Amino acid sequence: MSPGAGAADGNPGATAADHVRRGTAYGLLAYGIWGLFPLYFHALKPAGAWEILAHRIVWTMLLCLVVLAVRRDWAWARQVLRHRSLALGLTAAALLIAANWVIYVLAVLEGRTYEAALGYFLNPILTVGLGVVVLGERLRRLQWLAVGIGALAAAYLAIAGGSFPWVALSLATSFGLYGLLKKRVGVSLEPWHSLFAETAVLTPIAIVILIVVAPSGESTYGAGTGHTALLTLSGVVTAIPLLLFAAAAQRVPLVTIGLIQFMTPVMQLLVGVWLLHEQVTPKLWVGFGIVWLALVVLTTDSLRTARRARAIAAADPWEA
Repeated sequence: MSPGAGAADGNPGATAADHVRRGTAYGLLAYGIWGLFPLYFHALKPAGAWEILAHRIVWTMLLCLVVLAVRRDWAWARQVLRHRSLALGLTAAALLIAANWVIYVLAVLEGRTYEAALGYFLNPILTVGLGVVVLGERLRRLQWLAVGIGALAAAYLAIAGGSFPWVALSLATSFGLYGLLKKRVGVSLEPWHSLFAETAVLTPIAIVILIVVAPSGESTYGAGTGHTALLTLSGVVTAIPLLLFAAAAQRVPLVTIGLIQFMTPVMQLLVGVWLLHEQVTPKLWVGFGIVWLALVVLTTDSLRTARRARAIAAADPWEA
């Protein structure tokens, strides 16, 4: 018997706790990296959003290609090719995440990181709404209240802000629909497989973008060693948090993931205001406040539901 097996047999509770602790650390790292993304994309100036998108796709594709080639891991591709619905779902997911990427980068480059942060604050509320509209899920009272407050926040931002908050709503909608598609068609694929499939769909688009950008003189690749290195590393920067997130999701409860995810927009907002010196109007702060109220309600409901489920499981494991 190996030492690890002996430890597990002797104290299974400690092993389970270590498993959750490690998963929590992976989740914190993933969302922490995503929270620092504005600094990375800001450092890529003067590259434009479309050039950054194209490089991000191409280098992520090449990274996945190398990893899967080393692992000789291609059998899964037959499953995708055989099932038309799976292939179409992955294609739609790829287009949605590409739209999300380019809108996000555009917001950062235009000094509107705070709007991107608002979009990711709105995302959990919109995801709950999608569950009702698309999946026919039934909401609890506090969930309905959170969705209602979130809708009020969107209406307030559109009226008081003087313009439609298209950045925030586009990011929340694209990522919410992406998550919905991944839940429906992506669960059968490992993270590396899913990432490769999605970037494979997008690579022809990325190549067209690079072909258009280069002759027009807008390409910045090769303009300097540091800048070129940062663009080249975009594949690694994209893949690492996704893989960390996948590892976290396998180890910790969904409620924990839901709570950790709030650190990303908080970090993005702080980076935008404190480090990138973006100006947030008082009216926009009010909008943030309404959204945060909705998130407090949603989080309270999630914690109460999880606590109730644990109590039922402890009282009657067969009922749970």
